[in-house]
Amino acid sequence: MIKMEEVHEQLKHWGELIITTDAGDSYEIHLGDTEFDQENRVLQFTTPEAKIVLDGDTIESVKMHFSHKISD
Repeated sequence: MIKMEEVHEQLKHWGELIITTDAGDSYEIHLGDTEFDQENRVLQFTTPEAKIVLDGDTIESVKMHFSHKISD
């Protein structure tokens, strides 16, 4: 597990991350639209489909997401 505080620090550094939870779900999160609630140990963000609230202590991995060209 990766501590929620470390995820927050990495997100502040990179601005965008791909996180994977212990359930195997992966999400791309962004600094501008992800909220960290330290007291309740959750992070939340909005996708086109729904507002997501995750247990901040279920994150198994963090991957830095670098800029890339989108195919034409």
